[in-house]
Amino acid sequence: MNEPIVLAMAAAAAAAFVAAVYQVVSDLFLRDRARVNERVDVEMLKRQAAGAAAKVKKASLFKNLDQIDAAARAASSQTTWSQEFESMVEQSGIDVTPGRLLAIAGGACVGLGVLAFLAQGSPLHGAMGAVTGGVLPIAYVKRRRDARMEKLRSQLPDAFDLMARVVRAGQSLGQAVLGVAEEFPQPIATEFAYCYEQQNLGLSPEVAFRELTRRTGVIELKIFVLAVLVQQQTGGNLAEMLAKLANVVRERYRIRGAISALTAEGRMQGWVLAAMPPVMILILLVMNYNYAITLFDHPDVLAATFGAEMVGILWIRKIVNFEF
Repeated sequence: MNEPIVLAMAAAAAAAFVAAVYQVVSDLFLRDRARVNERVDVEMLKRQAAGAAAKVKKASLFKNLDQIDAAARAASSQTTWSQEFESMVEQSGIDVTPGRLLAIAGGACVGLGVLAFLAQGSPLHGAMGAVTGGVLPIAYVKRRRDARMEKLRSQLPDAFDLMARVVRAGQSLGQAVLGVAEEFPQPIATEFAYCYEQQNLGLSPEVAFRELTRRTGVIELKIFVLAVLVQQQTGGNLAEMLAKLANVVRERYRIRGAISALTAEGRMQGWVLAAMPPVMILILLVMNYNYAITLFDHPDVLAATFGAEMVGILWIRKIVNFEF
């Protein structure tokens, strides 16, 4: 068997081993967190069929945990990769459709693959260039999505405080939403303005709030919508509820910052380990060119090194990054 094929199979086996270990750890230690997320998500399901409003009003809102778990499993089984991809593109705030993003990624994949093949004359380099070209546009959109969600999450405590003050002044919840849209910067202003306009055009507040959570994907907004729905069904002091929710979200954000600070050393170590091989190659090329250039005569070794580097980066990322 050819040596490149053996190296490729070894890299694939290593990646599969890492994925299997992570799956086992997730099942053992992260099961409760996943169940809580599913219980929250099931209340945020998008309902577009006729009579959806009546079904929403009859939601159990965590009163029957068995039914909630069953509904969550059914909802998770209905979620497809295409729906998750469309949600990622929509939540990024970039004016691009999923189809156009796939077209850009496909064009970059073909272009970089052909350029790498023509430059090096090796199918392996062409494949590496094609994979890089296809991943970069999607990775950029995902990074923009994450940054937008993080900024929106940081704006929520002050937005909830403003809504509480507006409600205490005697205004309605709709006016409080409009106040956030007028007084706050992007991206929260756009999302709340869109929610307010949906209500003006005849969409019920309940459905408009659920659409807000679907568009943003922020767990704190899901908590806000559930709290508002419970308050509308059971009554209570809306202003006090919003003020307490602002404190809860602010504390969650503070804890996220503390966790980020505690894991900063691990992330820095990951970056150093990831940057060490290419930096060492550059140093060797400067100090002893004839010695270092020999490595480029063996593209299979470079490909195996690149694969092992990616597995290591993903492994370290799983260690120092987790949801909260």
